Amino acid sequence: MGEVLTRAEISRDQDVFAVRQLGRQIAELVGLESQDQIRVATALSEIGREVLARGSGSAVVFHLRGDRLVITVDYLDRADVRESEGVKLAGRMVDEIVLSAEDRRVTLVKRVPEHCRRGPLDGVREELARLSPSSTALDVLREQNKELAGTLEEVLRLNAELAETNQGVLALYNELSAELEETNRGVVALYAELDEKSSQLRQAAEARQRFWASVSHELRLPLTSIIGLVRLLLGSGAEPLTGEQEHQITLIGTSAETLLALVGELLDLAKAESGRLDPHPSMVDVIALAEGLRMTLQPAGRADEVTLSVDVSGEIGEMFVDESMLTTILRNLLSNALKFTECGEVRLTAVADPATAEVVFTVADTGVGIPPEHLERVFEEFFQVPGALQLKAKGTGLGLPYARRLAEALGGTLELASRPGEGTTAMLRVPHRVASPEVGRVLVADDDAGFRAVARRMLCGFAAAVDEAADGIEALDLMRERPPEVVLVDLLMPRLDGTALLHRMAEDDVLHGIPAVVVSVVAEQPGASHPMLSKHGLRRDQLLEAIREAVRDKAGSVGGDGSGAHA
Repeated sequence: MGEVLTRAEISRDQDVFAVRQLGRQIAELVGLESQDQIRVATALSEIGREVLARGSGSAVVFHLRGDRLVITVDYLDRADVRESEGVKLAGRMVDEIVLSAEDRRVTLVKRVPEHCRRGPLDGVREELARLSPSSTALDVLREQNKELAGTLEEVLRLNAELAETNQGVLALYNELSAELEETNRGVVALYAELDEKSSQLRQAAEARQRFWASVSHELRLPLTSIIGLVRLLLGSGAEPLTGEQEHQITLIGTSAETLLALVGELLDLAKAESGRLDPHPSMVDVIALAEGLRMTLQPAGRADEVTLSVDVSGEIGEMFVDESMLTTILRNLLSNALKFTECGEVRLTAVADPATAEVVFTVADTGVGIPPEHLERVFEEFFQVPGALQLKAKGTGLGLPYARRLAEALGGTLELASRPGEGTTAMLRVPHRVASPEVGRVLVADDDAGFRAVARRMLCGFAAAVDEAADGIEALDLMRERPPEVVLVDLLMPRLDGTALLHRMAEDDVLHGIPAVVVSVVAEQPGASHPMLSKHGLRRDQLLEAIREAVRDKAGSVGGDGSGAHA
């Protein structure tokens, strides 16, 4: 039970005052702070009143158990111990209160903080012995008035501190509001500047396209004429030429053909940069395509020095792909390999990768190789690896950049691995599709260019065509120009976000019938009317199934009520 400090009894009104005063004194002696002393005294006062109100008396015992002041109040005359308003109030004054009907006992517990604990227990008892054994009601009232006055002073002090804190909070709020308003103005200005820059970039891109369209006609026509005249001068029906004249005219013809090829590559690259590379897939016999490339590119006069071989796995068979794009990529890779291989072998292999549902084309050579620092730079326009062989080999530095853009348009990837002096290996991965597309045109509306590229690869073969838009405004323009069968929408986009875009589509007489799939980093929203996918860990099968679901739901909605209302 712990050490007993003292005992008291409550049998009349004066005893309540005495026990209250005793509780206050003991609380002070064991080390409780002023406010806790008042709480202990108040709790004893409330319990004492409860005892007298029930026509009983009680024995009060004060214990010290370790770090706790424990006060037990034992009811006499078999009084009913139960929770009442007085007991509830007492319970709020202490850390713990326990009611025992069987023992007719109320136990009050107040913890003494470690930093407040006083000296030995005997010292506490000596102090209690020196205190006045009794106090009149008037003395107790005076003490309570002092306590009340002290409490009021504390409340006033706390109110003053609270008012000061409120002033500080209000000043901070005003400061933050001003900063936020200034930041918002900056963000608005930044968006306006970004819109202006985007408009300038679009205008520049359109100007470049117009320029290349003009170049296409203005340069190709005279170059073709020069090549034709050179062939006439060197033909069998032409007048005899001296050896020097024939040499000079041959140089003119070669230069014109080089210029014409350069113009063609520049035009192709400009088309790729503008995003106008729309694959037109069909069923392609990969073995026949590879053999055709071998027959065309087999180096004449160098068969003893360099051999070109192809090996296509029989499990590939036919694949659904744009034949022209695939042929152009492989031709560029093989031409480069032959160009920089003076002796040895250039080998084209094609195998199916069931794990990724792709066909892997590999072009390996035993040529001069590429230094590690130049492996990515070779995909930059006009960059050529410096070296003695490069000086002899003709090229513009546009073949590999164009090949990579074509690979991305097919939904694939193109990577290089090389060691100087040992050769280079180019690996092209293309989705292995063996059937016609399931859907027509798909629009990807997302400001993240990286995700648009990922989505295009996932949709290759599944969709007949893929359009891209970097914001909601551009998406609306594209949908009105070329209505898609389904649209993938990101919720967080500049100018017009995904939510606003979906509302605009729902209110448009033409666009309200286009199904949508939301693909965003924003968590799925309850009650969303469109299929929703998270970008994190998105798999191809998830995306394709969501598109199928959106198309089915839209078809069912239109077929069910004939209204074509947007779901």
